Amino acid sequence: MNYFKRQGFWMVSGAATLLAFNFYFIFLIPEGRSEYLFYLDFLLLAPYVLWGAADCARFRRRQRERKELLKGEELICRSGFSFENQDIAEHDVRILERQLNKRFQESCELQDYVAKWCHEMKLPLAAAFLMEERIQDGELQGEMRGQLEQMNRQVSSLLSGCRLQGELFDVQVKRTPLKEWVTASIRNNRFFLIRKEFSLTVEVGEQMVYTDPQWLVYVLDQLIYNAVKYAKETSPPVGGSLHIWAEKEDLSVRLFVEDQGVGICDSDLPRIFEKGFTGRNYHNGKYKSTGMGLYMAAKILGRLGHEIRVESEYGKYTRFSIIFKENPYYSF
Repeated sequence: MNYFKRQGFWMVSGAATLLAFNFYFIFLIPEGRSEYLFYLDFLLLAPYVLWGAADCARFRRRQRERKELLKGEELICRSGFSFENQDIAEHDVRILERQLNKRFQESCELQDYVAKWCHEMKLPLAAAFLMEERIQDGELQGEMRGQLEQMNRQVSSLLSGCRLQGELFDVQVKRTPLKEWVTASIRNNRFFLIRKEFSLTVEVGEQMVYTDPQWLVYVLDQLIYNAVKYAKETSPPVGGSLHIWAEKEDLSVRLFVEDQGVGICDSDLPRIFEKGFTGRNYHNGKYKSTGMGLYMAAKILGRLGHEIRVESEYGKYTRFSIIFKENPYYSF
C-alpha cells in the first residue's frame, strides 16, 4: 500500500506540474507556437515515464522475491530482503526467540520430570505384580492383574510420549527380523488377549526390515491393544479375532494387523491419526479414548521412514498396514 500511495503522490504532483506549465504557456505566452508546447511536454513526460516504468519493474521483481520468501521457512527480516520498519521486525523477533527459548527449556524440564516419575513408578508396579501373585481369590487376582496391566501400559505410554516429544528422538535403526518383534508385541499384550479370549493368527515369515525394534513394538502394542479394546460385545460373549501377516513386495515389506471388531465409520477414517481425535466410537459413550495412541504411532512411523495405512468397514473389520521401504542409507 505504501508503494501505491507513493506512486499516486508522484503522479498527482507530476500532473499538477505539467498542467501548471501548460496553463502558463497558453495564457501567459500568447505568441507561443503549439508545436513548441508539445515538444516541451514530451521532454517533461519522457523522463517521468521512463522512471515510472523502471520503478514498476523493480516493484514487480521485489514482489516475486517476496512471494518466494513467503514460501520458505526462513525469517524474512534476516534474509537480506529490505522492507519498511525492518528494525522493528528484528526487535520483535529477538524478543519472541527469547520467550520461545524460555518456554522450550520449561517444557524440557517438565518432560525430564515426567520421565523420571515414570521410571520411579516402575518399581512399585513391579512390587505390586509380585504381591498380586499371592492373592488366593482367583477372581480378585484377575481383576487386580487387569488394573495393574493397565497402569503399566499407561506408564509405558507416557514414558514413550516423553521420549518422542523430547529434544532428541533416540532412534537405532538396524536390519532386524520382523517376526521377532511381532512376537514381542503379542507377548506384551498376552494378558488382554487371553482375557478377551481372542483367536490369534500370525503369518509372518523370515522377512527382514530396517527399523528401530523398540519403537516398532510400541506401535504394534498400540494396534493390538486397540483391537482388544474395540472388540465386538456379543451375547453370549464370543472371543474376538486378530490376524497378523506380512507380504514381501518389490521394494518393500508390508505388515498387516486386522481385527474383526466394531470398525471405524467412513467419516472418521481420514482423521484417526490426528492429535486428540476420538471419533464416533468415543462419543457414543461405550469406549474411553484420549485420541493420542494412533497419533503417536503415525508420528513414530513417519520419523522411522515407514508408512501406515488403514482400511475399515464399520461393524465388520479394521485393517492397519505398515509399509517398510528399502533404505539404501542403512543398507550401506
